[in-house]
Amino acid sequence: MDAYADPAAVTRYAEGPPRLVPGFADLQRMCTQLLAESAPAQARVLVLGAGGGLELRAFATAHPGWRFDGVDPSAPMLALAAQTLGDLAGRATLHHGYIDSAPQGPFDAAACLLTLHFVAAPARMATLQALHQRLRPGAPLVLAHMSFDQAAEARERWLARYAAFAVSSGIAPTQAANGRAAVADHLHVLSPAQDEAMLRDAGFARVEPFYQGLGFRGWLAHA
Repeated sequence: MDAYADPAAVTRYAEGPPRLVPGFADLQRMCTQLLAESAPAQARVLVLGAGGGLELRAFATAHPGWRFDGVDPSAPMLALAAQTLGDLAGRATLHHGYIDSAPQGPFDAAACLLTLHFVAAPARMATLQALHQRLRPGAPLVLAHMSFDQAAEARERWLARYAAFAVSSGIAPTQAANGRAAVADHLHVLSPAQDEAMLRDAGFARVEPFYQGLGFRGWLAHA
C-alpha cells in the first residue's frame, strides 16, 4: 500500500475502484446487506483497510446505529477516510497501522475490501486469524479482493481482462498497461480455492462466495 503515500494517488483514490472493480457500488451494497443479516442494529463493526472511507460511508449511511473501528497503514488514506465520512465521522474511530493496531473487540461484524491482495500469504493468514479472534462467535466477515487461477496461462488471461476493463472504463491504454504490470509484479493474488482454504484454516466457517467481477471475488464467512 506504499502507493498511497503519494498525495496525488490519495487525492485520486475515489476515482479508482468504480473504474477498476466491476460492480463496485453493488459490491458495497451486497456487503452491507450480508453484514446486516447477522449484525445487530447497534453493531460494532471492524473495517480493515479502511483508508479512503468508501465502505465506511456506505455502511454508516445504511445503518445509523452501527459504530466503526477502521484500520489502515496509510495515514494520508485515513485522513481521506475522515474527509469522506464527513458528518458521519463521529461514529468511526480510525487507527493507523495493521490488524494488530485494531482493538480486541469483540466486534459484531467485520469487512476487509480490496485489501488482502496487498498482503503476502504468511502475513495474510496471521491477519485472518487476528480478525477471527476479534469477532464474536458467529459474527460475519465480508471480504473481497483479486483472486483468480494462478496457472500461468490463466493468470495472463485474467490480467489482460483487468486491463481491458480499465480501458473500457475510460482509462488510457498505456495507464491500464502500467496498472496490469503493477498488479502482476506487486500484488499477492491467490486462487479462489486457496483463498477459501485460508479462511477455513484461520477458523472461519460457512465460507460462501457471493461476488465475482472478472478477477475480483468476494466471500461471506462467520467466526
